[in-house]
Amino acid sequence: MNLLYVNDRKGEYPPSLYAGTRDPLAPFSALQGEARADVAIVGGGYTGLSAALHLAQAGLSVTLLEAHRVGFGASGRNGGQVGSGQRLEVDDLERMAGPDTARQLWDLAEDAKVLVRDIAARSGVPLHDGVAHAFATAREFDHARRNIDRLARNYGYDRITALGQQDFRAILPSDRYVGGELDMGAGHLHPLNLAIGMARLARDAGATIHENSAVLRIHHAQTAGGLSVLTTDSGVLRCNHVILAANAYLDRLDGKVAARVMPINNYIVATEPLGDRVTQVLTRDIAVHDTKFVVNYWRLSPDQRLIFGGGETLSYRFPTDIAAKVRKPLLQIYPGLADVALTHAWGGSLAITRTRMPCVMRPAPNCLSISGYSGHGVALATLAERIMARAVTGQAGEFDVMARLTPPPFPGGALLRQPLLVAGMTWFALRDRLGF
Repeated sequence: MNLLYVNDRKGEYPPSLYAGTRDPLAPFSALQGEARADVAIVGGGYTGLSAALHLAQAGLSVTLLEAHRVGFGASGRNGGQVGSGQRLEVDDLERMAGPDTARQLWDLAEDAKVLVRDIAARSGVPLHDGVAHAFATAREFDHARRNIDRLARNYGYDRITALGQQDFRAILPSDRYVGGELDMGAGHLHPLNLAIGMARLARDAGATIHENSAVLRIHHAQTAGGLSVLTTDSGVLRCNHVILAANAYLDRLDGKVAARVMPINNYIVATEPLGDRVTQVLTRDIAVHDTKFVVNYWRLSPDQRLIFGGGETLSYRFPTDIAAKVRKPLLQIYPGLADVALTHAWGGSLAITRTRMPCVMRPAPNCLSISGYSGHGVALATLAERIMARAVTGQAGEFDVMARLTPPPFPGGALLRQPLLVAGMTWFALRDRLGF
């Protein structure tokens, strides 16, 4: 079963609110016949588009191959949150990698936000400041306050404010949470328009983009100076370097990466415009996510719709009634919205790793790969390709920093890793329901 096609129509964006409000972009033609490039990029999400932009700006010939449309995957379907830091908290990173590497990773993530802001501004995509983290227990809130102090003291980051229950409810009027934190250095935006903006910038910088050009197989060069060959159903591309940017849709293109990166599905709904009732949801134009293992996340659209994400599945197919699946966690937080209509409901596939840190690898002498952003990819995926672009041109320092924490493979091999992951995530979902 091919995840590229099992839930979606070939060459079409899913029927999301984002697709319905996207900036116009004419389709790119499919690869036809034989072609040659310095660098071939597989995948047209943030990772691939950012790589195409940075490599083209560096003067290399770049060809990007996308199976559907640019921004078709998680890059065009996500919650639109541009978060600070890595997927793991800084105290966890310090325990895992030591304070020096943790600081390097934090600084890279800060660079990522700067890069997203720059690309968004150049693309005319509004970026709104403010992301809140909502805590269900006093223990989580106390841990957050310690990390806020750690970031200000050791990392020079003072954009996060801890908010007790009363102050937090003034922003987020729900009795579900004991408090929260508000990071004004983070932000939110229209994710598909960011991908479309990147595609325009990459095209204008000289990159070649082909849509409807799924890569069927890759024959990697066996030496650093050889040529790799990528085959689609209508063309062949020869190149000096390959960048794998397919993330959840990697499928069988590279077993070494696929063993460490697992696709999961996540779901989002959008309500009808809330009008005067919008203050029942948020009183400020910020995005929010909570601390559940199966995380809930939400924000408001420019026309005052609630865009709410929640619920995951590990099977390839999306549920038949996505709206019903997401409505349940939505109403747990906002029971007063039971009568509000859901006008859009869509699913998407992202990729996770065992450690929730990105998988950064060289699968072959001429090949680089970064994937598995584990739900923290808007900023990190955009930066990842600057990192890989620099590595292609001989500046591998940032790539090597992230490669130090490449996660181990999922246990169980190709046959058992998904059933074992299902069992593990079912347990954590149960903990969510029981309030642990």
